[in-house]
Amino acid sequence: MTDWFHKAGRPRWFNIPADRPFLDDLAAGLLDLTREAGPEALADAVVLTPTRRAARSLTESFLRMAGEVPALLPPRIRPLGDLEAGEAPFEPGDIVLDLPPAITPVRRRFELLRLVTELSPAIGRSPGPAEALGLADALGGFFDSLQIEEVAGDNLADLVDLDMAAHWRVSLEFLQGALLAWPKRLETLGLVDVSARRVRLLDALAAKWDAEPPKDLLIAAGSTGSVKATARLLTVIARAPLGAVVLPGLDTVMAEGAQQPRPVDDQHPQAALRALLTFAGVEVSSVETWKGRSPASSSGEVRRNLVNLALRPAAQTSDWRLAIEGEGEKKIREGLKGLTVVGTRDVEACALAAALLLRETLETPGRTAALVTPDQDLARRVAARLGRWGVIADASAGEPLARFPCAVLAETTALALVDPARPATILGLLKHPHVRLGRTEADLAIARDALEVTALRRTRPEDLSGLKTFAMTAKAADPAAIALVDALAAVFPPTAPGAVETLDASAWARRLTLAMEALCARPEGGTGDLWSGPDGEAVARLLSLLIAEGGASPPLSAAAFAELLGVIIAGESVRAARATHPRLKILGAMEARMARADRLILAGLEEGVWPQAAGVDPFLSRGMRSRLGLPPAERRIALSAHDFAQSACAPEVFLLHARRRRGAPALESRWLWRLRTLTRGAGATLPGRPDLEAIAGAADAPGDFAPAPRPAPRPPVADRPRRMAVTRIETLVRDPYAVWARDILRLYPLDRPDAPIDVRMRGTAIHAALEAFVETYPDVVPEGAEAVLDQLYMDALRSAGMDAPGLARETALSREIAAWMVGEERARRADGRKVHVELQGALTFAAPAGLFTVTAKADRIEVGPGPIGRILDYKTGAPPSPDMVRIGFSPQLTLSGAILASGGFPGLGPMRPEELAYVRITGRRPAGVITSALKDLDPASAASEALEGLKAVIARFDDPRQTYTSRTAPAKVKLYASDYDHLARVREWSAVGSGGET
Repeated sequence: MTDWFHKAGRPRWFNIPADRPFLDDLAAGLLDLTREAGPEALADAVVLTPTRRAARSLTESFLRMAGEVPALLPPRIRPLGDLEAGEAPFEPGDIVLDLPPAITPVRRRFELLRLVTELSPAIGRSPGPAEALGLADALGGFFDSLQIEEVAGDNLADLVDLDMAAHWRVSLEFLQGALLAWPKRLETLGLVDVSARRVRLLDALAAKWDAEPPKDLLIAAGSTGSVKATARLLTVIARAPLGAVVLPGLDTVMAEGAQQPRPVDDQHPQAALRALLTFAGVEVSSVETWKGRSPASSSGEVRRNLVNLALRPAAQTSDWRLAIEGEGEKKIREGLKGLTVVGTRDVEACALAAALLLRETLETPGRTAALVTPDQDLARRVAARLGRWGVIADASAGEPLARFPCAVLAETTALALVDPARPATILGLLKHPHVRLGRTEADLAIARDALEVTALRRTRPEDLSGLKTFAMTAKAADPAAIALVDALAAVFPPTAPGAVETLDASAWARRLTLAMEALCARPEGGTGDLWSGPDGEAVARLLSLLIAEGGASPPLSAAAFAELLGVIIAGESVRAARATHPRLKILGAMEARMARADRLILAGLEEGVWPQAAGVDPFLSRGMRSRLGLPPAERRIALSAHDFAQSACAPEVFLLHARRRRGAPALESRWLWRLRTLTRGAGATLPGRPDLEAIAGAADAPGDFAPAPRPAPRPPVADRPRRMAVTRIETLVRDPYAVWARDILRLYPLDRPDAPIDVRMRGTAIHAALEAFVETYPDVVPEGAEAVLDQLYMDALRSAGMDAPGLARETALSREIAAWMVGEERARRADGRKVHVELQGALTFAAPAGLFTVTAKADRIEVGPGPIGRILDYKTGAPPSPDMVRIGFSPQLTLSGAILASGGFPGLGPMRPEELAYVRITGRRPAGVITSALKDLDPASAASEALEGLKAVIARFDDPRQTYTSRTAPAKVKLYASDYDHLARVREWSAVGSGGET
């Protein structure tokens, strides 16, 4: 071996500068060290990396160098384990035999969930399933912090003297109970926490190597030693006869001219490395530079010094002025070469810019590029943008499992276990690509469509038997649809009314698995592609873990299990099995540690994203953490800053940030601000790429911007309606396009599945009840009529499909409505007037294209005494204002008055309209109110004017040149949304303008 490695009696600490490719330099240096001793020396060496990903990447570095030596036997590369990231460590030899096994993550999660449920009285309430699982995860993080930082936590009682809010005292009581119960539970199980076991494992390994140092080459590379157990092991490795520790990106310039390293704060990128060296008693000046294969680059050194200078602690920013003096300004300008800052208007533009930079790299053969961002949403946007060019980058984080078909089926089936009769859930199951229910795809589609039309697009049934009744009693009853309901009932058998079944997560997962397989059963046998593919395998693995470990959960209802399953699936990701481009990678901040490419794109450089804001601890305040001996939450910012500094020193780096995020202004990352401020002080500016915005614009909208105009169909006059109801006249005035779609094209909207009992349905019930009431008592309203009207209204609600809770809520309202309406009936009938309800009328007049008929169905017409009439319209919501009626936007009552005046209502003859009013019925206090539709206007005159206005409107639409344009009268448009707005592309043309319309 080379002599430079042997330093008698001194620990060996090395550093690979941030501008160097860490893993390639490490591999090259190890090859040089062992070249003289032969390939066996390298094969016997042990190299410890922080994570498994780093171990795999180092192996790839050795493979790239395989052609340089006659025979290459790579060293034994093992991950130490990033304790805070939850990655399993290397378990060497027999030392693991003395350690109890670790509790599995799934079992631990459910055990902690049970503990949170048991301790919930300490917080004064019972949290819901998702909240309880979040508290369980936070409690697990608290235990991990204690174990990693080697804090006993037995001084929780001492925190009582702190000046804290009441909720922190509640939290303290909760933690005290958890700290007593959790160790006892682990002892009963014969298990230990993963973090505690790792700490004990690393300490056992350090003790073993300290007593019996390995005789072969032993290298620990890439670790920052932020965990105490890791720091102790690194110190032992550095003292070994052939041991060494290789640090990533230590800034040695800060210590020049100083006996001790200059202090740094908790958020500084060098904080972890400086703490490690202080613990080991090593001066920064004694750390040597690891010798890589290629000579050091002066430009790389200048960039490294620029980044390190920009990220100096706030107390040392006075160094900036000294650094700029003399040749410093020139060096800063040199350091900016290869560094580019790109600011975009929003996150979507940032994703497009990143995709363009990745795609641009592929234009040069052999060049590689990597996107590094902690924002997984941004990463997915970039991957989608690359897909437009047929490029699939290797994304380390994968894709959310919740977006894959098998996961969607699992969540929908879990909802069906809660309520199998919910129409939206049934449609979600029957339209899923995996579901067959023992039928062929074609047979299932026929039966499903028939069931949807006859039974699902209406109010929801109580259970599957009610759904079967709907299917059997429909006008177009279909045997296939009825049989399909029977098949669903076999998968989801009924439970006793009012019974709530509680099982542990294991039992629910087993039941869920059986239900999914029954749903996906094929006529030829088997379950098709249910468990195949990356998502099927991931869901199968997840359900297997739940079945095996879910017995530790507290008793759960079906609804609680469905909610927990959704939370668990939302936290899972899967890497789809598809070919990826070998020269492009999309990495998270942690995955990018020690990674290097020809071009690095660092995106998401906004405060709160990179660096992420310090997490909110639900159990401990800052003062409580400090008193316990736990590190501040800002320590993670220091590790994130170190990752940024490592990547920013690459030869070609793009720093991307968005000016707006989620519709709000976004603040540039503090690191970007520091670079900008330092550069400005040197009289320079950060290089940019203004051409990217132009390229992005060309990619999204090639050529001149020419938005499609607002739809303006012009059907033949012969196809235009010659008969319309007064309610459709209102639509014609407001939104002619909706008339074109419904009255000319005959496009009728379908009812919603599981339609809620909304204002419209309550209004229908009110109309039906009052019509039946007037028919029952046409002349005199007797005593006790309130009970009759109350019963009529409740029966109408039951017929509409209102559920039991809704009926209970309406009971009190119904009594108030009945009392008020009966009182009004008696008062209005006192002069002997006759009441007619739901009366149909029509009026025909001449128009340019021929006769036109307007029709009306009056809710209530009161006749007499004499040839006068009063028209009342029932409303359960807010009625139109008098101004809307006057200007013609709500002509229902005034046109009904015109029909009454012309004798258009059969059996009444011509009458002068004396009153046009709205009856608003709420059931509250007051239960109802009658308001005039007009303000200081004579009803007869208003009706005549409305008729003349209608004639003018019809004459205009009888012109062949007139178009049926969308939203011609946008007044209060939000209150009058149309069923056809999506067809009319309202959101599109209202945002960009409707230029070009005719």
